[in-house]
Amino acid sequence: MELRHLHSFLAISEELHFGRAAQRLHLAQPSLSQQLQRLEQSVGVQLVARSSHEVRLTPAGEAFCPEARAVLARVEKAREAARQAAAGRTGTVRVGYNFPAGQGVLPRVLARVHAELPEVVVTPREMRTGPQLRALLDDELDVGMVYGRPTDPSLGHRRLLRLPLVALVGERHPWASLTQVPFAELAHQQCLLFRRDQSPAMYDLITHTAQAAGFTLDVVDQVEDPVATSIVVSTRPVVGFCSAPRAAAVCSTATGIRPVALSLVDPTPVLELNVVWRVDVEHMLVEEFLRCVQTAGPFGMPGLRTETRAVGA
Repeated sequence: MELRHLHSFLAISEELHFGRAAQRLHLAQPSLSQQLQRLEQSVGVQLVARSSHEVRLTPAGEAFCPEARAVLARVEKAREAARQAAAGRTGTVRVGYNFPAGQGVLPRVLARVHAELPEVVVTPREMRTGPQLRALLDDELDVGMVYGRPTDPSLGHRRLLRLPLVALVGERHPWASLTQVPFAELAHQQCLLFRRDQSPAMYDLITHTAQAAGFTLDVVDQVEDPVATSIVVSTRPVVGFCSAPRAAAVCSTATGIRPVALSLVDPTPVLELNVVWRVDVEHMLVEEFLRCVQTAGPFGMPGLRTETRAVGA
């Protein structure tokens, strides 16, 4: 059974006239008759009764007609789905994101995707930068939103926004009454950090800024979970680090944890938030998603307090 045989049968069923059906299909009438015969041989029953006076469907033909229409409709739906997928307008895109991206970027991008690509499903997953980069290379993510620029040549990137890095201390810390401190003052503090593989760009920004200022951080502990950092600094006289957006969230009264965020100045360490994807794999859906990222921007995040009380003030 061939699809063209079904098309021929349906044309006959609707026209009930071989001449008109053949003209409609741009076929010679003998060719149309041959296609009907082959279809009937394939099905094993007579579908069309024909005489010199009339053409009509047999009871088998009447039963066969809606099923034939359904088959052709499903074939056309499959074709359209394939075309949409090839054009990047249907399917699933797996997106990794970190906290600031989840707050200031992803909601606007998802709204744009829903408006322009309603058949596309986005599956977001919150992850730190290091795990996102590994997941992209292992084909577990299609797009990431991470700190810093990837060093792997198979990953492309585009900057979304820039975020200041802030210090985080507990309410009993000597800095708790301040709003900003010079970065060099960290030379006299015990600090809380994390493994570099969890967030390479943030780790390098902190340690390299310290080296440029002429000192090495006194790292007394490592905490991998960003929320746990706010808990630890609230209970110990140590300084932690996070982005300004996360600080705004963890320092709010709604969290039940009340650490204090301080701006770091002279210099102010700044993190780049980038959207990242594989450039060595052609993926139309990813290209369409990146287009939505581009059109949803520019992006911004609310800052911290801007008062200027320095250490010792």
